Amino acid sequence: MHLGPGNRGFYTEIMTDAPGDPDLRDRRLLLVEDDPTVAEVARNYLRNAGFLVDEVADGFQALESVAELVPDLVILDRKLPGIDGTEVCRRLRSFTAVPVLMLTALSATEDRIDGLESGADDYLTKPFSPRELVLRVQSILKRTVDESTPEAPFRLGPFHLDVSGRRVSRNGIPLEVSAREFDLLAFFLKHPHQVFDRETLLRSVWGWEIGDPSTITVTVRRLREKIEDDPSHAQFLSTVWGAGYRFDVEEELR
Repeated sequence: MHLGPGNRGFYTEIMTDAPGDPDLRDRRLLLVEDDPTVAEVARNYLRNAGFLVDEVADGFQALESVAELVPDLVILDRKLPGIDGTEVCRRLRSFTAVPVLMLTALSATEDRIDGLESGADDYLTKPFSPRELVLRVQSILKRTVDESTPEAPFRLGPFHLDVSGRRVSRNGIPLEVSAREFDLLAFFLKHPHQVFDRETLLRSVWGWEIGDPSTITVTVRRLREKIEDDPSHAQFLSTVWGAGYRFDVEEELR
């Protein structure tokens, strides 16, 4: 079954549940979707995978519910009554770093970029398979749960990274980053002075074999805005034209 635009409950394939992950059981999700058919099917799949699912149908309810329920992840439709998903995401980022999975229209590149620019950690285009939705949620959450063997915090130049606590600071000042921005910064801090192209970053950080490279471009731009004194003249996260991105600091890891 695929859920898509127009009549967004358009069924095209036999439904098969994605397997649940015991490490993620009972994680709380907030589903923000105004189409009753899409919401019902998505909710059932997610619950069958072991998630606790709360559901609202507009942007104002979403903001109230995130503050009240403190979910582990928000699934947010871009097209919503009241205030749309991108504005909801921008407002969420003013008070929480909760991971946000944005649902966007089929092949609408501008929709995807707008979602990422607003602070979404990931996106899923319509039509989508509910099984793919579950797998994408699992992928995001696996990067936010504490490891069974916590990694020791470390410092690299002015940056202090606590992977297990998912905290990062520069010169002792905490950085407010989204879940994906944290993952990307952590990857670069662990691999300084190396050049990575966008395809490698998609595989290593997002876990995607195939994806839209603009995801990397937007996330790098947002990350620079938070770690650089002058994002237009990057000191740390630089572009290596024709090759990718490199993270440079003077001091080595300790």
